[in-house]
Amino acid sequence: MLTPRRLPLAIALLAASATTQAQQNDAAELAPLTVTGQAATKTETPFNETPQAISVVENEEWEERGAETVQRAADYTTGTFTNQIGASNRYDYLVLRGFSDGSVSNTFLDGLKVMGDAGSYSSMTIDPYFLERIEVVKGPASVLYGRASPGGLVGLSSKRPAFQRAGEVRLGIGNNAQRSAAFDLTGPIDDERRVAFRLTGLARAADTQFGPVEEKRYALAPQVSWDISDATSLTLHAYLQKDPEGGYHAGLPYEGSVVDRNGRRIDNTFFEGEDDHDDFERTQRMFGYEFEHRFNDSLTARQRLRYLNSDVDHQQAYATGWASETELSRGYLTAQEDLEAWVVDNQLQADVTTGSIDHRLLLGADYQQRTTLRSESFGGLAPIDAFDPEYGAEPVGVTPFYDAERDLEQTGIYVQDQMQIGNWHLALGGRYDWVDIHNVDTLQGTDERLDDTQFSGRAGILYAFDNGISPFVNYTTSFSPNSVSDENGNILKPTEGEQVETGLKYQPIGSDSHYTLALFDITQENIATRTNPSDPFRAVGETESRGIELEAHTHVTDNLSLKAGYSYTDATYEKSDVADEEGNNVVWAPKHIATLWGNYRFSQGALKGFDAGLGIRHHADIQANRSNTKSVPDYTLVDATLGYDLGGLGLEGVSARLNASNLLDKDYVASCLSETYCYFGAERSVQASVSYDF
Repeated sequence: MLTPRRLPLAIALLAASATTQAQQNDAAELAPLTVTGQAATKTETPFNETPQAISVVENEEWEERGAETVQRAADYTTGTFTNQIGASNRYDYLVLRGFSDGSVSNTFLDGLKVMGDAGSYSSMTIDPYFLERIEVVKGPASVLYGRASPGGLVGLSSKRPAFQRAGEVRLGIGNNAQRSAAFDLTGPIDDERRVAFRLTGLARAADTQFGPVEEKRYALAPQVSWDISDATSLTLHAYLQKDPEGGYHAGLPYEGSVVDRNGRRIDNTFFEGEDDHDDFERTQRMFGYEFEHRFNDSLTARQRLRYLNSDVDHQQAYATGWASETELSRGYLTAQEDLEAWVVDNQLQADVTTGSIDHRLLLGADYQQRTTLRSESFGGLAPIDAFDPEYGAEPVGVTPFYDAERDLEQTGIYVQDQMQIGNWHLALGGRYDWVDIHNVDTLQGTDERLDDTQFSGRAGILYAFDNGISPFVNYTTSFSPNSVSDENGNILKPTEGEQVETGLKYQPIGSDSHYTLALFDITQENIATRTNPSDPFRAVGETESRGIELEAHTHVTDNLSLKAGYSYTDATYEKSDVADEEGNNVVWAPKHIATLWGNYRFSQGALKGFDAGLGIRHHADIQANRSNTKSVPDYTLVDATLGYDLGGLGLEGVSARLNASNLLDKDYVASCLSETYCYFGAERSVQASVSYDF
């Protein structure tokens, strides 16, 4: 619960500015060819003026591909590995530039952190149907956001109320008993068009490829925007999501899944658990507001606030290795976790000119508080035959293992100056954080506290040539306090990272095509990691990731669009407490990822109204263990789509779409944490949907 001692600081920050972001309804008046890096700078900064690599995925793009999770929406994003846990959709795992430590805890919704940490079951997810865009910021972003992974962050932007009436109703079906229904309604409430609403809802369910395991979700997002005056606006919003069934989330031994065991291979639909003892139910709630006041053309104040709450009930049987020639040993865990959090961000933006230099100054103060209550027990189940399973075993020896409260408070102040001198664009930023972590475990009898302060900085420079070419270079640092303890009960030291990045951006004049080339070198110290669910965490000494990324969004013709990307990531354990790990490549980090997605829209002839898309995703050089003695075979996946606008048949606003992911039904292992836990990739998924826009 939010304790009284924390309330004064939260209230003080709320009152610190009369502030912030409301619905930007005049956004439609902006130049349509401008791609912005808002998550990278917290200001509206054009793509070719932002001295840092970013990737933007628009709503239309992932809906064209039929993506139903944020990680699937990012499938064609450079520097991003989206198959960390294979076919699992429980969390949005995104490994950025080889760093997996922030995969479920480095997501920000409308500029505010979506709570979740390593070792937590309460990491929240946002359904992409409720989003307008996704921005992946490459490299450290702590200077604006505080605790964050050095690999980057994922900035999600919600759909917001519009002052033009519009709506959509969508129905979908697919294999594995997929079924869904969704609606999205928006428009003005009053005649003066000062108040607008948006109501978005979704219900979705499906079986999975793993035995009796299911996925279910219900979500609703009501919002109201009020233009209080021409200079002041306020948006109230909520996001309510319940996942009664959280799908599959487990791994199997390397021998038997990646390679044969005694001439036999485990089927990629094998379920090692027990239907009566496999459950994941998550309920999450978010309430908040965005407020903005423009004092004049050059001075604007903003405030964003959100309250978050999440409840998780979980039980699971999992394989722990081979017990015999055909049988797998099994562990069993049960957990209950409650999370409650507040987060607020205050900003003051000033656009001023001093001599020949134009400044966009951003001053900010943010605060986040999170309390997690968690109880966990471990036991076992009888072994199961991986090739001829029989179910019905009951858990034995279930013993409470963990009963704790974990508290985290972070207060940060930051400043950023984006300067323009002719064609030169210089970005300087600095931030100072105060972090207080307090963990109490009544079962273990431990009471640990960590008080820490941290400075983060960023400096970047870019030259924007008149022909659309923009070379850039930047230096950024990051930190992320660990809220977990080692085997001695001591809270791990905060991880720290730094990046040097250089690259080239190109956006042809008068075109919405854009291209990026980036080279990076990132180092990080003190990464919290563990090999098994019941193991204590430990800190790997130092990890370094070096690589190159190429990304292109282009319209070859008015009808044909292409998105292509290639990532080379050499992520290694530079220092480790395990001797044979040093110098090895990290797991969960393919050295090569290449993607290509193309879509063609027919504008005339018998096929007018149709569009067709085809995509290829290739992953290569994936290590299966830290000693690099085993690897995951390279794999290539094919996706496809076919859409049709029925307006030409007199059904105005009606459209239909057919999507196929892993079209060729490739049977593959997506990645491994170790030789004990490897993860099957998703089998072929086929979906059909029909939408009515009005």
